Amino acid sequence: MTRPSEGNGTPRTPGDGERPPLPDALYEAGLPVDMLTDEQRLVLSELTEEELAVLLDIKSRLDAVEPEVQAHGEIAGGALF
Repeated sequence: MTRPSEGNGTPRTPGDGERPPLPDALYEAGLPVDMLTDEQRLVLSELTEEELAVLLDIKSRLDAVEPEVQAHGEIAGGALF
């Protein structure tokens, strides 16, 4: 996924016509951020560095066991990222 243009860098609120910018690390980690709502993007755009590190660590661990997680997700009908 490629990171969308941030415009002039002014903070945005959901519903003002532009999507809140997200940290590059979310794109680099391969998170499907383009599928998120503006409200979800706003939450992610406001993460602290520590929160972002935890999210990326969890994503990394999920990726490490992806076949197992996918199998359970297909059986249970659930999904996480």
